[in-house]
Amino acid sequence: MVEGFRFYSTKSNSKLDFKKLRPMILNRIEERSKEYPITGMLRVAREVLGARSTVYDGVSTLIHHFPVWSCKHMLCNAWNPTECDLDTLEVYDKHLRYCPEVYIGEGGHLIQTCAGYRHHAKNKVHNWVQGGIDDVLLPVETYHLRKMFQKVIEHHERFDHDRIPAILELCLQAGVNVNDPTLSSSTSSPHNPINEDIMPKSLSDYDLRTLGVQTLKAWEVLRSGVQKLLLVYPARVCKHCSEVHVGPSGHKARMCGFFKGERWNGTHFWVKAKVDDLVPPNIVWFRRRQDPPVLVDKGRGFYGRAPAVVDLCSKAGAVVPSNYYCMMKMDGITGPV
Repeated sequence: MVEGFRFYSTKSNSKLDFKKLRPMILNRIEERSKEYPITGMLRVAREVLGARSTVYDGVSTLIHHFPVWSCKHMLCNAWNPTECDLDTLEVYDKHLRYCPEVYIGEGGHLIQTCAGYRHHAKNKVHNWVQGGIDDVLLPVETYHLRKMFQKVIEHHERFDHDRIPAILELCLQAGVNVNDPTLSSSTSSPHNPINEDIMPKSLSDYDLRTLGVQTLKAWEVLRSGVQKLLLVYPARVCKHCSEVHVGPSGHKARMCGFFKGERWNGTHFWVKAKVDDLVPPNIVWFRRRQDPPVLVDKGRGFYGRAPAVVDLCSKAGAVVPSNYYCMMKMDGITGPV
């Protein structure tokens, strides 16, 4: 016998007239839009944009002093996966998916965690090539909305809206003025890929350590600020892919590759976005002082992990915050050589 439950009759509400409720709902949405942007969050949005600019400037300089490697092992042609090399990149560009592994250090590691295209392979050695700033700071773009509570973007309207960084869109909805000259460096493109290979002037150890400290501090401000903004301004992320939408509801552009070709026809499944969705930490293997010069596969259970920005700044001499110690296994024993 079930006790402690009370059941209510719904006979009195069985004939609700939704035609009468619709104007009330629309009016509530219209009144809600007048509450945004919230003046108290404008300062936070400005701090986020400033921290974002500092992080990009710092990382773009540090990657020229500390080598960044990205795995470009791939399986070509989604319909007939076969091994291929980098010479086939331009031919099969539309059907290539790279391994997302990144390593910061000399020569890469030997940990066999490469899965290739759509995880068709397993436990393979990574194929390391020189990485760039987008391998450390993963770009996340979203549709730019003219108004926060505008009409939902339909599939046929997907090319009518610009794609901008998700953090920038979040700050714009928070009320940041893009015409403000003090924010010109933050709202514009944070780095120029064409000039990314140009070697900056050499920096002393003290300058590198100072730059690492500033970049790491800005990274923490960026993530904490985005977390505060997400408590006020809604954002969505697809449950099955990395698509992000900043706004009260997701868009209807059918671009989800997880269900592509199935009866869902590429429709996204939206859930509430978190900080890691807008500012991906990009976890990498972290080499400690007690570890061997090259990380091997046998010691993968002993090695630590860290966000790529934290690893890069620590190599420049910055002191890592204590909240990363558990992930990085700072005082843990080393694995077999």
